[in-house]
Amino acid sequence: MNDLCADIGYKSVNHYGEELCGDHVDVVEQDENSTVIVLADGLGSGVKASILSTLTSKIISTMMAEGLPLEECVSTIAATLPVCSVRGVAYSTFTIIHLKNNDIAEIIQYDNPQVIVIRDDENYDYPKTEMNIGGKKIFKSIIKLRENDIFVAMSDGCPHAGIGMLYNFGWKREDIVSFLEGLAPVGYTAKTLSTILVDECFKLYGGKPGDDATACVVRIRKREPMNILFGPPSNRDDANRMMSLFFSKEGKHIICGGTTSSIAAKYLNKPIKASINFEKADVPPIAEIEGVDLVTEGVITVNKVVEYANDYLGENKYYEHWSIKRDGASLISRLLFEEATDINFYVGRAINPAHQNPDLPINFSIKMNLVEELSACLKKMGKRIKVSYF
Repeated sequence: MNDLCADIGYKSVNHYGEELCGDHVDVVEQDENSTVIVLADGLGSGVKASILSTLTSKIISTMMAEGLPLEECVSTIAATLPVCSVRGVAYSTFTIIHLKNNDIAEIIQYDNPQVIVIRDDENYDYPKTEMNIGGKKIFKSIIKLRENDIFVAMSDGCPHAGIGMLYNFGWKREDIVSFLEGLAPVGYTAKTLSTILVDECFKLYGGKPGDDATACVVRIRKREPMNILFGPPSNRDDANRMMSLFFSKEGKHIICGGTTSSIAAKYLNKPIKASINFEKADVPPIAEIEGVDLVTEGVITVNKVVEYANDYLGENKYYEHWSIKRDGASLISRLLFEEATDINFYVGRAINPAHQNPDLPINFSIKMNLVEELSACLKKMGKRIKVSYF
């Protein structure tokens, strides 16, 4: 088994004036190393298109994840989707990227813009085989995965961007390829790449998209473990065992909390170098311990990270804050969202006496809830999470 994994991210903008997006992306894990990603574009826009694309992506992703053949998936879609009374057709176009054992990508495309593959920072012209299933022309490709490969699936709202405005014939595929080739060497995450691409489409539409535009990016990368220690153990006698397990794990080490960092410093026999530099008014300053990659305050900082994580999964509007700032929450966010693929949480269940002040909005259950919420967000980002309590 190789040490590759897939970083998956997507972003959509709605047709101007519509509440719902007519495109839909579904990601289903077949097993630990295999994933099915479907981008479906429903006919038209608004509610009807949203229903068509959601049905299509859900049916295809579920059936393929269960190992059913493509022919059966397509015939099921044709039989399931309602017929449009105006156009007399009933379908949603779709793109499927099926990652198998983090070794190969099977790409299946029906009427969506062709998937762009960036390899070695350049456009990769991959082979395609034409198939006819139920009267539908479908293209199938099988690509052996390499580290840093980038796959970009789009709805037709992306190449249509700018039609009749900045461009006569929209944002051509070759122009989008050049745009992506310029971004590939930077090493952006899949979510950030999809956000940049869709934001560019939004600009080309003059802020009033004439169609739903969606980009789904898959970036192949090596696994990167990360370890985060949050809170002292409920039993003081477990402190050494907790520290031993934490520091024995490969990957970077993050410590959150004043008492926790004091225990770690004592275990390592190293001093804590505190900082009084407030990068952000609402996030306490960081500290330093030799042998630890990042030392931050606890609950307030982690609460901010959770806020950033929820936004990252949605509109990603806080990206410009945490992607460049040097405060504890921003540094943790960059490590967890962008670098890490496998994250080990070591969570102490000790009740902090400082949090028992009834005037403080912090208590033990809030701390546990933060860990659960952050873990859930990171799982949605495609991270492997393991939480150990002490």
